Amino acid sequence: MESGAGNPSLLNLTAVSSALRVSIEELLSTPRAACTHVPAAKLRRRSQGAGVTVVELLPERVRGLEIVRLELQAKASMLGSPHLRGSHEYLHVLAGYITVAVSGDRHSLSPGDVLAFPGDVGHSYANPGAALATAVSVVVPATT
Repeated sequence: MESGAGNPSLLNLTAVSSALRVSIEELLSTPRAACTHVPAAKLRRRSQGAGVTVVELLPERVRGLEIVRLELQAKASMLGSPHLRGSHEYLHVLAGYITVAVSGDRHSLSPGDVLAFPGDVGHSYANPGAALATAVSVVVPATT
């Protein structure tokens, strides 16, 4: 069966799928690629108000997990939406300066800084500077 030359019976396929703990469909399907290359031009981008672009960095949706690049033009700001209950957000500033307001507290971040905060509370981002500011936001769902 490994060489692909055999023609296994349904009984043998059932035994192999049970031993490997995979479905028969998985045994018979074309192997999936281990890697997915998504060219920059194919990344999902959306405008989030004047001067703000959000670029989704995950090629497929994963419930509760979000990884995006925020691009804030000079003096631009955006309101973040609270994520799933119990989630955590990690914002890593790549370039420029970003001020993050979380539940009324303001945090000023410089390039290289990371701010970890509860993702399920109100928050916003602002670029107080005169140049483009970029950051990566990672939202991690609550662990069970």
